[in-house]
Amino acid sequence: MSKAPEWLPLGSVVTMKEGTKRLMIVGRIQRGGDDLLYDYAGVLWPEGMIRSDRLYLFNHEDIDLLWSIGYQEKEEFNFRHVLEEQYDNLHE
Repeated sequence: MSKAPEWLPLGSVVTMKEGTKRLMIVGRIQRGGDDLLYDYAGVLWPEGMIRSDRLYLFNHEDIDLLWSIGYQEKEEFNFRHVLEEQYDNLHE
């Protein structure tokens, strides 16, 4: 079983390894059209979602640089337990 990543909150802005454009995280634990599971879904930053087919799926280890951490408060930290459970269940 793979270990769950240290989840970044929604709204975090990152650059991928080998990438130049920033992405803002808008989703976590996403299934791609290739039926693989990905840690995150992101949209171009600062443009946002300009087309529904421009959602980028990636894993935590693909991140090169963290530019900004998204909003965090009690509800976010509590939800991370749900994410960890879902991640564990999907990777059994």
